[in-house]
Amino acid sequence: MTGSFALQHLFEEAPVCVIAGHYGVGKTNAALNLAADAADAGYQVTLVDLDVVNPYFRSSEYAEEMEARGIRVVCPVFARSGSNLDVPSLSPLVGPAILAAQADFSKGGKQRVIIDAGGDDAGATAVGRYSGDIANAPYRMLYVVNRYRNLTQDPQEALQVLAEIEQASHLKAGAVLGNSHMQAQTTLETVENALGFTRNLAEAAELPIEAVTLPRECHTPTLTAEHPAFEGLRLYPVRMIVKTPWERCSL
Repeated sequence: MTGSFALQHLFEEAPVCVIAGHYGVGKTNAALNLAADAADAGYQVTLVDLDVVNPYFRSSEYAEEMEARGIRVVCPVFARSGSNLDVPSLSPLVGPAILAAQADFSKGGKQRVIIDAGGDDAGATAVGRYSGDIANAPYRMLYVVNRYRNLTQDPQEALQVLAEIEQASHLKAGAVLGNSHMQAQTTLETVENALGFTRNLAEAAELPIEAVTLPRECHTPTLTAEHPAFEGLRLYPVRMIVKTPWERCSL
């Protein structure tokens, strides 16, 4: 299936998109949605799981669903076996995937790489291993923020985390992705109440707001007319793909 989605311009501008942020802000859910929507829009997507620090909430846990959509998933070594070994184990496929997407992009092709980075500076260090390759061509790094996540509930706290991520990854964020949510309890009011935080952070970081996510079921064609607080923002309706261990066990 081909079509368009709210953030399709990212894939028109660059062959590599890095999703970074504090632990628990929802990077993986954002990366999975981006990968699925890009694939549906006709891109040849490689989703790279570079979280070799946290054994939980990894995009590689959803490899089967992604691959059913035609998405190639590159995981840390041991990830598919279900091992939680605390061993840095980057896949040798990461570098070639980045270079292949860049070469294809230069020819007007549709190959794209989405990198789901680990949380904070510790997780971003793995991205830094590939920063030289990534920066050799256009790239976009989105800094994902969540007003309701502990330790980043103040714009200055989130700004400090951003500085640490940029230093560790040797890459620069190009925009902020507002992803304030409370998992399955997220409502439109949840998102709306966090807009001030997102705007203040973006202003302090001197970055644009790429988009603000909200549950797909909350999005309507008349949303901005009914809720003027969203006026002027790009809205990205997402599915809650990532589940907690107890939610997955109950399925």
